[in-house]
Amino acid sequence: QVQLVESGGGSVQPGGSLRLSCAVSRPILSVEIMGWHRQVPGKERETVAAISKGDLIKYAESVKGRFTISRDNVNNTVYLEMNNLKPKDTALYYCKVVGTDYGVGALELWGQGTLVTVSS
Repeated sequence: QVQLVESGGGSVQPGGSLRLSCAVSRPILSVEIMGWHRQVPGKERETVAAISKGDLIKYAESVKGRFTISRDNVNNTVYLEMNNLKPKDTALYYCKVVGTDYGVGALELWGQGTLVTVSS
């Protein structure tokens, strides 16, 4: 069963940096959109950044200029470089992949979530 494997969360002081990564566990037919979302208790999950197969990128206004999303199409991995982190960035970060798989068709996968804590 295909799944997403996330890594890179942790604790950092304000102004610090972290890099998240998310890999598809095995090759699938196509990977269209890869993205990162985050959620804090009591609030809805929000889209942080997304990147299409053609490298079209979208960021949430709150992270523009601080976060950078990129993808490795050979290894089906997406990265989120987070710089100048602020306490308001504290959340559980989830990776999401939209694509298609052999014998299944359309596919939407979510990672297990990785915690990012920004605190002094």
